[in-house]
Amino acid sequence: MSVVVDTGVTSRAVVGRFYRRLEEYARAAWWTRLALHFASTQESETYRWLGMVPQVREWVGGRQVKPLRGQGVTIVNKTWEATIRVDADEQRRDKSGQIMVRINELARRVATHPNKLLTTLILNGESAACYDGQYFFDSDHAEGASGEQSNSITHDAATPTAPTDTEMHEAIVKGLAQICSFRDDQGEPLNEGAREFLVMVPMNFLAPTLVALAGQTVAATSNPLASGEPFRVSWVANPRLTWTDRFAIFRTDGSTRPFIFQEELPVQIQVLAEGSELEINENQHQYGVKAIHAAGYGFWQDACLVRLT
Repeated sequence: MSVVVDTGVTSRAVVGRFYRRLEEYARAAWWTRLALHFASTQESETYRWLGMVPQVREWVGGRQVKPLRGQGVTIVNKTWEATIRVDADEQRRDKSGQIMVRINELARRVATHPNKLLTTLILNGESAACYDGQYFFDSDHAEGASGEQSNSITHDAATPTAPTDTEMHEAIVKGLAQICSFRDDQGEPLNEGAREFLVMVPMNFLAPTLVALAGQTVAATSNPLASGEPFRVSWVANPRLTWTDRFAIFRTDGSTRPFIFQEELPVQIQVLAEGSELEINENQHQYGVKAIHAAGYGFWQDACLVRLT
């Protein structure tokens, strides 16, 4: 009597491949550079920005105690899912790797979902409020002794939807200088140590951006606070952006970030496969993912919108 050995794709192999690919895609996703990642333990979380500590002063007389200011934003978690089904016999017979291709795609969808959430925040940044009550991209942010500040600026271009390489370079430098000029609620420079940035552009800006950032550095001469060390600038061409005449710049090397990503339940894959009622009754295997997370606005001071006019 011969023994038949099943060499098909098992659900264990599918799950293992999913988590490996999930980790790989997550490491490459751009959202990790733009968002502070927090664990969540409840339906919603409130983040309070307490303002900056006072500047050091000469001790003349007694101490001058300054209370911290309290502002905040609340982010409500949402539950997300994605599910696929495959024929059990097709999975068993799969010799061309098509099942694993679909699992790879599922992992990529899940790992880059925060990219989609952050893109929505970016697109809504001119009409949605952040922690200070102003729009995230706005021309009149003001806190304490900061004075009025703008992280929504313009730059001249002959054709705003098709800037030249030089116009794009000048617009990027202008945005970098704007971020470096921001002051905190004590009136002190906030981004004087900024050196690393990410430029996010719509697809029609990709070509001039590639030329403008060919060396991946931008001279720091436009920054009055810089010591001469060049800025290190990376780029992302985001196909989800619907802009045609603007782009955004984000600081990526500070202790704060322009966005918050909170995670109550990390991504889980749930399987109905070998021996399940679904297989017995319908000859199907099901792979579903579930996650509970949300994204919101963080520090507007780490971002600048540049609109070409």
